[in-house]
Amino acid sequence: MADKRAPPPLDEEALRELALRYVGRFATSRAKLHAYLGRKIKERGWGGEGPADPQALVDRLSDLKYVDDASYAAMKSASLARRGYGARRVAETLRADGIAEADREEADARTASESWQAADRFARRKRLGPYALERPDPKQREKWIAAFLRAGHSFATARRWTDAAPGEMPEEEE
Repeated sequence: MADKRAPPPLDEEALRELALRYVGRFATSRAKLHAYLGRKIKERGWGGEGPADPQALVDRLSDLKYVDDASYAAMKSASLARRGYGARRVAETLRADGIAEADREEADARTASESWQAADRFARRKRLGPYALERPDPKQREKWIAAFLRAGHSFATARRWTDAAPGEMPEEEE
């Protein structure tokens, strides 16, 4: 049996290496990086000379543009929109990722302008409304509307897509 030793406590150099490895592997926000570093310090302990300061390291990596919340918000919102998620779901995901309101402006504007296309992608992926094989019964229609709402689309958009007959595309609202 191999002797499993606990990894040594972190110091400034090891914490910096962990942070660089993390941002090199994952697209991340400042808040997610800070949470990751805090978790690693808690798991392994701190053996540095002064107190641990993960926020200073996050700030430094942000100044070097290794971590950019506005770019992360644009990338994440585009990814969610391609999967068919609506503005409300995208905004909630970005808020959960710790993206500040100022960094979300461009992403929110893009999501709002592409909301109809996102609803189309969602309906196609789930085979709802015009992509269904047959009209739903009232109970099934309610489930379709609920799915649209969970995906972050408005109730009006959900109704327009679920009320569309199979093979008949709804017209975009102005």
